[in-house]
Amino acid sequence: MTVARRARFASPGPAGTGATHASPEIRSAAEAASGRVILLGAGPGDPELITLRGLRWLRQADVVVYDQLVSPELLDEAPPRALRVFAGKSARRHCLAQSVINGLLVEHAGAGRLVVRLKGGDPFVFGRGGEEALACLAAGIPVEVVPGVSSAIAAAGAAGIPLTHRGLSSSFAVVTGHEDSSKSATVEWQRLAGAVDTLVVLMGVEALRAITRRLAAGGRDPSTPAAVIRRATTRDQECVTGTLADIAARAAHLRPPAVIVVGEVVRFAGLPRPGADALADRSGPELEPTSRPPGSGTLATPSIREGTLRVV
Repeated sequence: MTVARRARFASPGPAGTGATHASPEIRSAAEAASGRVILLGAGPGDPELITLRGLRWLRQADVVVYDQLVSPELLDEAPPRALRVFAGKSARRHCLAQSVINGLLVEHAGAGRLVVRLKGGDPFVFGRGGEEALACLAAGIPVEVVPGVSSAIAAAGAAGIPLTHRGLSSSFAVVTGHEDSSKSATVEWQRLAGAVDTLVVLMGVEALRAITRRLAAGGRDPSTPAAVIRRATTRDQECVTGTLADIAARAAHLRPPAVIVVGEVVRFAGLPRPGADALADRSGPELEPTSRPPGSGTLATPSIREGTLRVV
């Protein structure tokens, strides 16, 4: 990544106006006709997990409208002249209403600017990318979607948990744990309990206790392994494991952003993962299973022998 460079940031104007306190001038009629919006997935947290195509677009941006979970290092990749607009959302706190964000994209692209809408994860996985694409297309603004690495998959991988594994999991589902109260349809937790082998829940930390109860009520075995992974792929990553019966208590200290994984594959938690400890020392001693006292609620650790995985 590049070193930090001087950049222009803009704070939102009055709510509902879509205006900003600073705005680049339209440079020419030709440029005014070339404005477009790039819905760009920034990946799950580690700035190195953005795609090459995404990085190329980011380095050409005139305007970057970015989310809460975007790494500051990625913002440094935009040109120094580019306008940065924060449009982050967190639980019960939205910096900008979605309608205002849509208006910002249309306004700047309509003025001939290349607008990069930089979103954590993938823009079409609980990222409201579909809403923003429709708003732009309705206004005649060209849109390109650049997929990103979603935390729905990356968080488990970063914690050493394969979402599928022969003999243990041949299916997984990704659901939201933070439902829109205005939406008539809701997540059918009791049906999901037995519908898939592995369940991945995004934005569900604050509702974790209720979610585990509903899954158990739907027939999911309370002893099913479960994990909560916070700030996956970053240096602050933390993974708490347990069972469906006790994970809410074990992970009570964790705050968003975090991903919940429920299923037998959680037994693999702790396998070599991306980062400094990604590769096991093949010349060193074999990794042996960690001994746990009976009834501790902590999951057994997989062992690795001469490159062959053995679940214990």
